[in-house]
Amino acid sequence: MSEKLKVGILGGTGMVGQRFISLLDNHPWFEVTTIAASPRSAGRTYEEAVRGRWKLDKPMPEAVKNIVVMDVNQVEEVASKVDFVFSAVDMTKEEIKKIEEEYAKTETPVVSNNSAHRWTPDVPMVVPEINPEHMEVIKYQKERLGTKRGFVAVKPNCSIQSYAPVLTAWKEFEPYEVVATTYQAISGAGKTFKEWPEMIENIIPYIGGEEEKSEKEPLRIWGHIDDQKKQIVPAESPKITCQCIRVPVLNGHTAAVFVKFKKNPTKEQLVEALRNYKGVPQELELPSAPKQFIQYLEEDNRPQVHMDVNFENGMGISVGRIREDSVYDWKFVGLSHNTVRGAAGGAVLCAELLKAQGYITKK
Repeated sequence: MSEKLKVGILGGTGMVGQRFISLLDNHPWFEVTTIAASPRSAGRTYEEAVRGRWKLDKPMPEAVKNIVVMDVNQVEEVASKVDFVFSAVDMTKEEIKKIEEEYAKTETPVVSNNSAHRWTPDVPMVVPEINPEHMEVIKYQKERLGTKRGFVAVKPNCSIQSYAPVLTAWKEFEPYEVVATTYQAISGAGKTFKEWPEMIENIIPYIGGEEEKSEKEPLRIWGHIDDQKKQIVPAESPKITCQCIRVPVLNGHTAAVFVKFKKNPTKEQLVEALRNYKGVPQELELPSAPKQFIQYLEEDNRPQVHMDVNFENGMGISVGRIREDSVYDWKFVGLSHNTVRGAAGGAVLCAELLKAQGYITKK
């Protein structure tokens, strides 16, 4: 027990905070010892603080029920009790930027689910199977912050997980133009149907800020570190245009995607590239890494949320319906679990990678 790294969850009472707590129950490397949230939750046990608001099907882990919730704004006090923190705080973007850097300056690594720092030039935004080398920009961030072990690392938006890994697996065929429409679950807004009855039998063709993230964030993931500028420079291709639609599904973001390639792959080559694609998490056998990162389903009616969203415990990507297109070259449908791979699970995998790379250690 004492060998495990002590973890704090910032914003531990919200839906993503709850998902962190659920995923970290009995984790082989990490142990949740501290939970911090808004002042209104502080001073109560975690069980009391979320009474009637636990949103997951899986029951609350016994190990966290009696942890007394701390005030997330008491940065020094919270940081003194942990080796690193996961951030899922519900604040304005500027407040999140400020508080995450305050934690980093206490020499506490921050692995964030939030979007606030995704475009901070020296903050790595990582899907561990795609761009693990971006963690190397942390050395420049530490120079800026004046820290020895404190930094901020983030994972990208949940909506891109259903197609960015696919396009990465197809890099050798040089995709250069992409049209994507994402059909996004309500848990992406931190809601359940009980809390959002208007979504039952409804579709909303707008999710604030989501289309810009969906078009731009993959390019940052495919970018490179510029050692002279001490920052990550985004890639310029492929061009992506996106629409994001909220649909009456609890968990699982689906994407319908059209792609133009400079090279001319066959369907067999596309499928083989997906099935063979793996990254550093698979090579290192990190605890949360899916053994099969991307699965291809041959049936015409797959992937389906009900059947496929929990593939590889929600950490895998499911793809189907690869077929030639009359306007673009090829099209496909992708599916990912938005609060596991797309949120808390993706951040946990980032933390495992950071530990394996030596960035997160015991204080």
